[in-house]
Amino acid sequence: MKIIRDIETLKLAIALHKKNGRTIGFVPTMGYLHEGHLALAKAANEENDVVVMSIFVNPTQFGPTEDFESYPRDEMRDKSFAEEHGIDILFLPSVEMMYPDRLTATIHAKRRVSVLDGALREGHFDGVLTVLAKFFHLVQPDSAYFGQKDAQQVAVVQGFVADYFFPLVIRIIPTVREEDGLAKSSRNVYLTEQERKEASTIHEALLKARNEVVELRDQAGILANIRTIINRNRSHKKIVYLDMYQYPSFEAIEDWEKPIVIAICVQYSKARLIDNEIIGGV
Repeated sequence: MKIIRDIETLKLAIALHKKNGRTIGFVPTMGYLHEGHLALAKAANEENDVVVMSIFVNPTQFGPTEDFESYPRDEMRDKSFAEEHGIDILFLPSVEMMYPDRLTATIHAKRRVSVLDGALREGHFDGVLTVLAKFFHLVQPDSAYFGQKDAQQVAVVQGFVADYFFPLVIRIIPTVREEDGLAKSSRNVYLTEQERKEASTIHEALLKARNEVVELRDQAGILANIRTIINRNRSHKKIVYLDMYQYPSFEAIEDWEKPIVIAICVQYSKARLIDNEIIGGV
């Protein structure tokens, strides 16, 4: 595995692979790697000649009250993880490398962002798209790999890539879960023992809701049932959001035969966990 920290070295390495006709798979991450990232790396390895993974905690997608400084980081652990799982190039840029000066032009997400995280975290998806545009230009991947756990992000990125004709394919990998159903997340390390035990009810509630979408088609009732299951336990502070939308538009449900996403965010003492279920083909 080659570790690269500067843009010019990365450009040279990518140019060489392109010259030799190799396909490139790209796995963008913010580090503190876990089995969810492994699933992305595995898919990228199976489908490409070369796999590039970036580890970069992107400041432009964090709001002023969010956890940029406290976001978990462990570079030595991440290096070992990446090497063990077939990463060919590990790109570890600094903030100064990725943002050497104020931006001359900015990227603003307009669709698919008026609800959920897009509504609560002003500018979040602008930051996501900004850093991905930079990475896509630098890495020039044939395919880029994302986890379905971040369903709204996936929808926004897919729209962005289509809108601006980026010459790459967005590959969506199913959410990787613990044995009890909790979605893998870098933030799970912040859960207390009691919170971790009770957090599995998030997936339990979503699975029940999946069946109710098919049988009941009653949005208010389905959401109320999810809240009842989550609120059986009191270790969480609050349900930050819980709603259902047409997917991938994230607009009001008009056709129950078309894909629907149920998305939830639950706040614990030191962790904010998201999860979702998508019902119907996507």
